[in-house]
Amino acid sequence: MEKDSYDFLRRTRKMPRRPDPRGPGRRRPKGRRPGGGASAASRVKEPARSYTTTSDLTGRSPNSTATRVYDRVCTGGERYWSLSDFRDLPATAVAHALSRLASQGELQRLRKGLYYRPKQTVIGPSVPSASAAVGHTLNAPLHPTRLSASNALGFSTQNPARPEFATPAATAPGALRNATVHTRRPASRFELDAPDGALLELLRDRARYSDLSPQETMRRLVSMLSDRARFRRLAKAAHSEPPRVRAMLGALGEQAGTPAAALKDLRQSLNPISRFDFGVLAALPNAREWQAR
Repeated sequence: MEKDSYDFLRRTRKMPRRPDPRGPGRRRPKGRRPGGGASAASRVKEPARSYTTTSDLTGRSPNSTATRVYDRVCTGGERYWSLSDFRDLPATAVAHALSRLASQGELQRLRKGLYYRPKQTVIGPSVPSASAAVGHTLNAPLHPTRLSASNALGFSTQNPARPEFATPAATAPGALRNATVHTRRPASRFELDAPDGALLELLRDRARYSDLSPQETMRRLVSMLSDRARFRRLAKAAHSEPPRVRAMLGALGEQAGTPAAALKDLRQSLNPISRFDFGVLAALPNAREWQAR
């Protein structure tokens, strides 16, 4: 009762503080409560934990399937991921790991079994290409063609209203309803990536969709075909292409300095009495030697 009366008088009559029982001159530490707990201002924040291994981050052992999937995804950069990329691991565990990474924001789920790992840019995460995503689903390549091919290879700055693609698949994918897809290209296209396939499509169209001058168009094509490995890939695939493609490829390869032995198969594959429409490439110095009109 005495304590309550003193507190009441202190609040109403502004009486002095009760003396500290621990002795004169003793004051309670700043920020400390009577109960002994620390105030919010005096609490020291613990440093954020730095993860040194992926097993710390995933909460699993370094040899678990989840950790191994995480390692490959995080070190693989920007790309698409599916179960076929982890054939050496249990499929069910891989599916769970990919789904968990998608829920954590490490991957973007595009459709069942297909994921995309974005790349951080100055304007935010990169966006997956619809055509590339469909290509992974089809298990068949999609190569830009016509104006889309010219744009992809740097021969034009125009973007078509409806993108156009070519594929060796028998049917067009339903997911590309807003694009024009040319099907049943030769099976040799399976061995080509998008730039190589676009280059063959450019030759099919005789470079008609190039916005560059004929001289600049030819110069750029010769520069692209100066890569011997690329020329070998295209020459191999060209045996399934129309004869005019083989003729134009041979003429450009000769201008790029390709050895005669590498051009022999292309030349022998042509009917010696045939003549081909080279389009703007008819201005090549050796076009007539490769049976241009």
